[in-house]
Amino acid sequence: MFSGPWQIVLLLVVIVLVFGSKKLPELARALGKAKGEFKKGTQEGEQLLADEDKPKLEKKPDAEA
Repeated sequence: MFSGPWQIVLLLVVIVLVFGSKKLPELARALGKAKGEFKKGTQEGEQLLADEDKPKLEKKPDAEA
């Protein structure tokens, strides 16, 4: 079918025709924010899993005589 850079050019032309040049910056901003939120959520999930895997040290009460 298509090969190389022509696929990208055709895709960009279709996107401009569908969304219009005025909506593209807004669309790009929304995609950037969504990517950032997804990355943040992924990191928080990994941190949560890492914290659950660590053994918790329990403090024993000091024996008072």
